[in-house]
Amino acid sequence: MTTRRSDAPTRSSDAPDYESRRAVDQYLLFHYGSTEEVLPYPFGPRDALGYPARCAHAALDAAKETPRRALDLGCAVGGTTFALALMCDEVVGIDLSSAFVAAAEALRRDGSLPYARVEEGDRTTQLVARVPQGIDRSRVRFEVGDATALPSGLGVFDVIVLANLIDRVADPPRCLEQAGSLVRPGGVLFVSSPYTWLVEATPRDRWLGGRAGAWSSFETLRTQLEPRFELLQRREMPFLLREHARKYQWSVADATTWQRS
Repeated sequence: MTTRRSDAPTRSSDAPDYESRRAVDQYLLFHYGSTEEVLPYPFGPRDALGYPARCAHAALDAAKETPRRALDLGCAVGGTTFALALMCDEVVGIDLSSAFVAAAEALRRDGSLPYARVEEGDRTTQLVARVPQGIDRSRVRFEVGDATALPSGLGVFDVIVLANLIDRVADPPRCLEQAGSLVRPGGVLFVSSPYTWLVEATPRDRWLGGRAGAWSSFETLRTQLEPRFELLQRREMPFLLREHARKYQWSVADATTWQRS
């Protein structure tokens, strides 16, 4: 069913408002939408779908032992967090957006959540996000938090995922330092990012790369993580974010998997 929605806020692609209802709906589609719901066109880049779950599987596949605890930093609405729970006994999802965490918590509690997919302007279609079958939701918990100022008492983790996070925090080096300190020896750190550096999100002098004459983001990332971490794999990981029926953001993340020494 298609409905009209007159209260949808305007979202700037340069300065995303992750507390808005429109952003929550967009990310629910990104994390939980079926192929047909996200990309009905047969000529579209279908290898870019299912990105949150693909990030979780890439991290889990790199674990040399069965992981028990996982942390999803910048979890958004929880798609990666739930996918990590397929293997892990305990998964913590943390995001700075209280609106994202509220949506993720509703999914954890109820297993489903209605949302609106934008079609054109204020016209929307009502859909329902669902946690995939086979996932034990009791293994997951969500909390609001700053990835650059994590609370004490989190403990250590076998797997930590930072998917599309480091170019959206105020201090990426500090974020990496804090996340790295929570990976147990032998554990896995998965970092993926398209390196879309914006001064609205990150002061220019804290960018990992992108400044004229500076190192690339990957080179800075590698310098910061070595020698505590060994690079296990680096791959190109496309993803697709639907804005409306005829507009998509197609991006390619630099996805790196690291093992704590």
